[in-house]
Amino acid sequence: MNKAIRKFVISAEGAVFVLLAVLLSVINVVNFAMASDDADMITKRLAGVHGMFETDRPKDEGAPPAGMDENGMTNQNFHTKGRFRFGGFDMMGPDSPEMNFSLRYFTYSFDKEGNAEKVVFKMSAVSEEEARAWAESLINGSTGWTRVNYRYRVYKDDEKTYVTVIDQGRELLPSYRILIISVCGGLVLLICSGVILAAAARKIFKPIAESDRKQKQFITNVENEFKVPLTIINANTEIIEKQNGPAESTNIINKQVRKMTAIVKDLSSLSVFDENDMAISKVNLSDIMNRVMDSSTELFKEKNISLESQIENDIMVEGDEIVIKKALNEMIDNSLKFAKTEAVFKLQRLKNRIILRQENDTSLKDGSIDQIFDRFTMLENAQGKGGIGLGLSYVKQAVLAHNGRVSARVSSGRFVLQIDL
Repeated sequence: MNKAIRKFVISAEGAVFVLLAVLLSVINVVNFAMASDDADMITKRLAGVHGMFETDRPKDEGAPPAGMDENGMTNQNFHTKGRFRFGGFDMMGPDSPEMNFSLRYFTYSFDKEGNAEKVVFKMSAVSEEEARAWAESLINGSTGWTRVNYRYRVYKDDEKTYVTVIDQGRELLPSYRILIISVCGGLVLLICSGVILAAAARKIFKPIAESDRKQKQFITNVENEFKVPLTIINANTEIIEKQNGPAESTNIINKQVRKMTAIVKDLSSLSVFDENDMAISKVNLSDIMNRVMDSSTELFKEKNISLESQIENDIMVEGDEIVIKKALNEMIDNSLKFAKTEAVFKLQRLKNRIILRQENDTSLKDGSIDQIFDRFTMLENAQGKGGIGLGLSYVKQAVLAHNGRVSARVSSGRFVLQIDL
């Protein structure tokens, strides 16, 4: 039951992580995209006025360029065209009237010979010489980020190439803070959701765990209650046969005793998984499977079932040899009961996995039939075949105990049981 709770919590945490990752990623991507858009609006505005705000232009240079009014302010329609605006946000960010005075930037122009000329320099982070070299390194670009926090634009006008670099550090700082808060907040939320899910899972699975405990207790009680009567019946039958000789009645009694004893053993064998009582060692799975197949050959011949085995040599696994051998015998028994004309067993190493497959023809309909691994579950083709639905349940428990996966399906009239280790 602890495995089920752990699986539930991990699955739920995975879903929460994906949702958080998508949501926070979208928020931060949009946030940085808007910051880039704001920066591009500013550099585009500067490109329209030869790389310099009118407020930074010497007074004797004449009339303001296109996009500027006589007071040095940018025409509102010059830069907001096509930009979504609403409420009181029209005069914030790049549209703020203070932008002309607060922006830290520089612009250099380059003629065809590559000679540089300072257009404007309003920045304290670098010297004018460093800014000229910086602009020269960007001359072959177009628009983008440089040195993390600086946005640049390269444009041509009057047969000159202009490079404008603006400092967006202050504008990007809230975006980086949101990013940090998103990551930290997401981690805290994941931890809190994990704690809540673990507590909720225990409460949700409590009735299931109680039912599972009662089922195991019932199986243990049945096992204990059956052992003594079966032993007494078997002993008394032997006494009767010694006194009067074998008879049809005693043969029937012996047959039923053997059947009931086998059921009790099957019930008892499942307890090894409930109690984690396995002897783990390095075993040769190929050798075990070869021995099991060799001992079963005659049984398949008696039932006119063609048996084929494809077993790679020296496949080693960490596991309990007794448990593995019994699981293989259960698979063999399943084929003996339900195969119509042929049965195939394959063991191979595929990349980093070990694949064990059981295939045989069947009368079942196509589709997944994983329910056959449930205890006491028998499909429609099991009538008159004997057993109580514990064989493949044992196989599943054995595979899970060895950290593997098992599945079953019917495809094109063939039953396929596959184990991945």
